[in-house]
Amino acid sequence: MKSKSLLLGAAILAFVAPSAAAKEKPRMLDLSKAEDALEVGKRAQCGEADGKPAVYHWSGKVYSRVTGEPDRMLFLGEGMNIRTCVTVDDPKRGKGWRLVSREIMLYLDPKTGEVLRKWTNPWTDETVDVMHIANDPVNQRPQFATNADGTTYKFIGRREGRWIFAPFEAPLFYHNVLAGDYQDYIGGKYHAMEIFDFAYDAEEILNTKYPTAYPIVSWVRISDWMPWMKMRGRQGQMVFNAMGNKLKSFDELPAVLKDEIRLNYPAYIAPPPGDDARPNETTWTVFKKMVDENRAKTGEKPKTSH
Repeated sequence: MKSKSLLLGAAILAFVAPSAAAKEKPRMLDLSKAEDALEVGKRAQCGEADGKPAVYHWSGKVYSRVTGEPDRMLFLGEGMNIRTCVTVDDPKRGKGWRLVSREIMLYLDPKTGEVLRKWTNPWTDETVDVMHIANDPVNQRPQFATNADGTTYKFIGRREGRWIFAPFEAPLFYHNVLAGDYQDYIGGKYHAMEIFDFAYDAEEILNTKYPTAYPIVSWVRISDWMPWMKMRGRQGQMVFNAMGNKLKSFDELPAVLKDEIRLNYPAYIAPPPGDDARPNETTWTVFKKMVDENRAKTGEKPKTSH
């Protein structure tokens, strides 16, 4: 949910190594082996084969946190990420996998569950246009059994009975494209934490007789205010909390997501092409493009001091 999102950071997840499962006799993967650990990542993140889409869905709530006042539930959230994995070859590291994706999260009215178009900011009483999270692309770097620094890839997680748990935290602190050129001196950097906790059914994820796996995932994001909220530097943060799982197809998504995607975001019915080389988008880069385009159309100048 981003942000990093939003899931599926998202943002923000494990990468994968090539599978020969379709050609081999079914076996149980060994998490202590780098090649098998990466295969587990592929089975969790992607579809059954190169280029086959996989869809993650999550549903949750969005809160404010401001010092000196109770937390407020601002929105309900419904999100999805559609992705695929493709095989890549590296002359030194061998065969690996790359994940490409796009993701959406809709802000819904907490009372009606309807998609919000306008929102009245309770701190400023200003009514603003809602910009839903719609990041295209959200791609990841290729991963291999040998990491870029020469170390061996290792699975991070633990097994408890029938479940394998795989937590992943992504602390984010980087240049904010909406702020100025002096962020190292006066602040303004984008500061957030994306947290993903996956739960795998051990038999499904480790046994290659199953073409792929369908994990459960929880997602938490702690971040700055969304730019479209026009908070004007007010102290406070947003807390996103959601749970979801990997679906078998786009058609399993809730109607509110399918309807909105078909109406306003038709590209999100399918993942990007496997060779997609575009830079990743975030809420902040998308919002900046929207503001710049509107200013170019209207001739509006950025407000500066005199």
